Amino acid sequence: MHALSGFSLVSLLSLGYLSWDWAKPGLVADGPAEASDQPSAAPPQPPHIIFILTDDQGYHDVGYHGSDIETPTLDRLAAEGVKLENYYIQPICTPSRSQLLTGRYQIHTGLQHSIIRPRQPNCLPLDQVTLPQKLQEAGYSTHMVGKWHLGFYRKECLPTRRGFDTFLGSLTGNVDYYTYDNCDGPGVCGFDLHEGENVAWGLSGQYSTMLYAQRASHILASHNPQKPLFLYVAFQAVHTPLQSPREYLYRYRTMGNVARRKYAAMVTCMDDAVRNITWALKRYGFYNNSVIIFSSDNGGQTFSGGSNWPLRGRKGTYWEGGVRGLGFVHSPLLKKKRRTSRALVHITDWYPTLVGLAGGTTSAADGLDGYDVWPAISEGQDSPRTEILHNIDPLYNHARHGSLEGGFGIWNTAVQAAIRVGEWKLLTGDPGYGDWIPPQTLASFPGSWWNLERMASIRQAVWLFNISADPYEREDLAVQRPDVVRTLLARLAYYNQTAIPVRYPAANPRAHPDFNGGAWGPWASEEEEEEEEEEEEGRARSFSRGRRKKKCKICKLRSFFRKLNTRLMSHRI
Repeated sequence: MHALSGFSLVSLLSLGYLSWDWAKPGLVADGPAEASDQPSAAPPQPPHIIFILTDDQGYHDVGYHGSDIETPTLDRLAAEGVKLENYYIQPICTPSRSQLLTGRYQIHTGLQHSIIRPRQPNCLPLDQVTLPQKLQEAGYSTHMVGKWHLGFYRKECLPTRRGFDTFLGSLTGNVDYYTYDNCDGPGVCGFDLHEGENVAWGLSGQYSTMLYAQRASHILASHNPQKPLFLYVAFQAVHTPLQSPREYLYRYRTMGNVARRKYAAMVTCMDDAVRNITWALKRYGFYNNSVIIFSSDNGGQTFSGGSNWPLRGRKGTYWEGGVRGLGFVHSPLLKKKRRTSRALVHITDWYPTLVGLAGGTTSAADGLDGYDVWPAISEGQDSPRTEILHNIDPLYNHARHGSLEGGFGIWNTAVQAAIRVGEWKLLTGDPGYGDWIPPQTLASFPGSWWNLERMASIRQAVWLFNISADPYEREDLAVQRPDVVRTLLARLAYYNQTAIPVRYPAANPRAHPDFNGGAWGPWASEEEEEEEEEEEEGRARSFSRGRRKKKCKICKLRSFFRKLNTRLMSHRI
């Protein structure tokens, strides 16, 4: 009887949000400016929180930044709210998502290196209290739609075990937009669309951007506006593979560059999805007491149609093009609207900011690296944040020309690291490709144009920029200002003392989808979980004591293959 009731409820819910007809004009709002008929009484507290995260959307890939891509919804929402033009994220997927949900830098969660791969026995540390868990404590209903990418090897790692009441989306990093298949190497492929903790085989065939917007709208339609809601919509768009409904491609048929054309179509489709979510907020009585936050997760991938122009670098780098984010806040609750904020904001700041809006509290015992920036956003006050640790990654390939001597004996400049203090930004090690890449609107990209903006020299391991005066990082001041370099190197050394061991385990063959019915999902047995926990404790003890592991032959072999695997995965990414 219970099983039948559960099946019927799921079926009815699925029918409700899958029957949404996107092509029907009456179901697509004209825009966020269109007012609803709901009364304008004093809004209840706390507010409904809608956090929209896009994937791989470049700094230049929004209309209000002068893009050739049409984003009327985002442009209008940003214009009526507060644009965040000094907003920072992380250069790749997992780090941004982990810092959003924990309010902590990567060095404090063990996720300093790369992303979480599908076959790795790794996930967001289970001892971390996540943002949705804090909001649940404050009385919120919490729902997630979209891309997780924070690990799933154990059931305890799943979104529904980390604070979300419901979940519809993918667990891995990049799935097909229609079939939801994902491969982690040749022949290692599986289906990845999940409803709660179950595989959602029946939803295959629907374009993910539309599916996720429909689910978000259905959640709003079925929720009581008198109870606070946290809705986290993490679009897969506009990450590769470059796939878009044909009607959106047609809009950009004159765009010569094929990758840019497909990418532009995906961005505009995502913009329409945001429009539908905003329309649902108004229709179902949420809008007047809501806070909508829009954010990208990292810089655009220029090899796949994205553009960060005129910023330097791309996704995966610590140049501004990799870490400067698209962001804005739209809300009737803002005290000062229709403006641009230059307040320094980082993705870790959303944790304490949203907990504060929800009426919850945070303390020093929570170990957060984020700040409550709501007064800066809503009222135009100064940001409490004065610096950002972009990251310290001891496993990334060390720069050939870096050394401890080159760091004045304070810091080994061969190590990849980046930090922002005030108006200054310091990079050490190998920060990634430092090109300035104009929007690729031509069918082919002339090599002579490319070479004009190539990074002039790689025979160095320290860069210093005044980001306020030189946001495009064209004038390196490391030689002229050794005093500032010393100060920032000392800050890196300070942060490094607080870092926990990097957690980047080797791939486990048990994760293969063939062992899980053809789908990606939790795979670790209780014995494997216990073994992994013991190894983790051993790594922590070894790290804190500064001792080497036992010099037995099997230990040496295990260490060798783990390091080899780490290097191979790093190069691949």
